[in-house]
Amino acid sequence: MLGSWGEVWIDSDYMAEAIAVEAKMTLATTEVTQCRALFKGYKVTGIEGKGTLKLNHVTSYFINRMSEYIKSGKTPKATIITKVDDPDAFGAERIKLDDCVFTELTLANWECGKLMEDSVPFSFRSFEVLESVDM
Repeated sequence: MLGSWGEVWIDSDYMAEAIAVEAKMTLATTEVTQCRALFKGYKVTGIEGKGTLKLNHVTSYFINRMSEYIKSGKTPKATIITKVDDPDAFGAERIKLDDCVFTELTLANWECGKLMEDSVPFSFRSFEVLESVDM
């Protein structure tokens, strides 16, 4: 699949300026010792969801969205839906990320002669596969 066919929504806002998204679940494990076993055993003891959204900087969307939350001491939460639908592939893949919390806000980051991009890290509590590519 070619990522050029990707799309992102934050709540109901379509993010036409999105150029990349990455969302990962990390399993925290604790080592479990076992008699008569040379291989180490592990038990999952926690799960963490983190990601980054990368956008061309064409508006002040995140500054406007997050500034009021931050100033009032509220957590800036959202739902993110990501979709990739390469017409040459066997179908589309669509993932919903729930309880997303944007964990950074860049107020200024520019350099003369360069196009501006925003990189917005976030955490999330759960996900749902809305559409998958099956053969």
